[in-house]
Amino acid sequence: MKKLLSIFFIAILFVSAGCKKSFFDINQNPNSPTEESLTPELLLPRATVRAAAKIANSYSNYGGWMGYWARSGTYGANQSQEGYTLDASFESDEWTGWYDILYDFDIAEKKATEKGQNYYIGMAKVFKAIGFMYLVDQYNNVPYTEAFDLQNHLTPKYDKGPAIYADLIAQLNTAIELFSADGVDADPGIPTVDKVYGGDAGQWAKLANTLKLKLLIHESEVISDSEATSELASTASVGYLNTLTASYSSHANNPFGGSDEGAYVQPGYQADNLKQNPFWDSYDTDFTGSQVNDYWRANNFMLQKVFGVSGNSYYDERLFSVYDEARTPLAQTISGYYSGANFGEVTPNTGPQAVNQSDVSGPSLAISATQAQWIFTVVESRFLQAEAIARGWIPGDGEDAFEAAVESSFTWLGVPEQYQTWEMYLAGESDGGIIPSDAYKARFLNYTGSVSNRIRIIATQKHIALAGINNFESWVDYRRLDGDEAIYSAADEQAALLSFSPDRNGKNIPLRLIYSQTEYNYNAANVAAEGTINPQSSRIFWDAGAR
Repeated sequence: MKKLLSIFFIAILFVSAGCKKSFFDINQNPNSPTEESLTPELLLPRATVRAAAKIANSYSNYGGWMGYWARSGTYGANQSQEGYTLDASFESDEWTGWYDILYDFDIAEKKATEKGQNYYIGMAKVFKAIGFMYLVDQYNNVPYTEAFDLQNHLTPKYDKGPAIYADLIAQLNTAIELFSADGVDADPGIPTVDKVYGGDAGQWAKLANTLKLKLLIHESEVISDSEATSELASTASVGYLNTLTASYSSHANNPFGGSDEGAYVQPGYQADNLKQNPFWDSYDTDFTGSQVNDYWRANNFMLQKVFGVSGNSYYDERLFSVYDEARTPLAQTISGYYSGANFGEVTPNTGPQAVNQSDVSGPSLAISATQAQWIFTVVESRFLQAEAIARGWIPGDGEDAFEAAVESSFTWLGVPEQYQTWEMYLAGESDGGIIPSDAYKARFLNYTGSVSNRIRIIATQKHIALAGINNFESWVDYRRLDGDEAIYSAADEQAALLSFSPDRNGKNIPLRLIYSQTEYNYNAANVAAEGTINPQSSRIFWDAGAR
């Protein structure tokens, strides 16, 4: 794909850089593509697949920070990742990668607008909201209004995070209107172009509405209850992503059925070079059949603190869905087959290696090279709705919504009911031989007490449910929720979650990223106006609570 160095170079590289031969090559002659020759029908499928790959394989570092994954014993320490010592090179592809993808969606939206293709306008708006959400949630203020106006603004100004969020919500409202209008399905080639819902405008409207809910939930500390309630009421009739009656694995290759309203990308992934599902390709097996990931392994925080693995006992059957057995276990026990590492810990060369530790491509996540790639699951949607109900933003029974969210996690992962149902789990019962303590139930299971405690329980269960599925959203929740709402705030939980790296030196999980070095090189005046960025103290605008 195009290798962008900065926003400054988008225009130059768009007309000079070729693409690898993968899905939806849009340039017949890669040496002379022109913006004028591109159409939404060409741009949208390719940009959609690239966005799915970005979402699938870019957030492993946050999986480490959030207690899901850890470096295996085969690899040496990573000071920046594990010591929370970030500089302008850390995750720099987040900046260049998203702006590159968003540029394609921006062109597609403009081309579709010229042609009056409302379905394609709506698709582009939704994906632009997704991409800019990721940028704001990592960098706070970023170029937005001038980002793609290259003729007039080669060095674009930085817009404020709150203003960007407000406009993203407005853009999503417009997308909902477009997808809800009569005749929206008149655009040419929709079933072929739409690699998410295959031409179902109603599902796109629900996705846009659920994404709007997500943005408002992110703003929970800076928006009033009345503002959130009014905004959500304005599109309440559209509904949210809710239907889920079968596991992901049961329809992984063909997501366009009626059993799951989640958003998946399926361009026709193949067991071939550059054409595999991106999660499978990054964390399981390459097209030759070789294992590709010996770096990331299960984190002992999840294995021991959350799932309760000890000897042959455990609390939570989902353990066997999100992690895979060690290829060469050091003991013939549950804790031997599902052995992990402490994030950041420096271990001797004689210690357990990658083959002795549990893989992160669990059997309910990594199905095959041809599986559809999730970008927004019903599981996440239901947890968002549960929190909105707890806050009084949307109507509903809070406990019922919480239980429905937990149920959706068990359903999506395909947990065998003969071993543990979601009802058994919430009651502290399992096939794993351990009855959780009252303290564990209070911290992880019991939907009781104050609104703040109920929000904490929802967010904690959301964190468990999104293990390996959405590492990024868990990092958002960790930062935005403070005080009585904060997840894993108990002293023993914090001690187990924080990096064991000797390079940490008292630092905490970062609150944001430093801007990419390319901005300091090519957009120096505008990035300098943002001041000195300290990932330990500089916050995203929605992270406003006391720490």
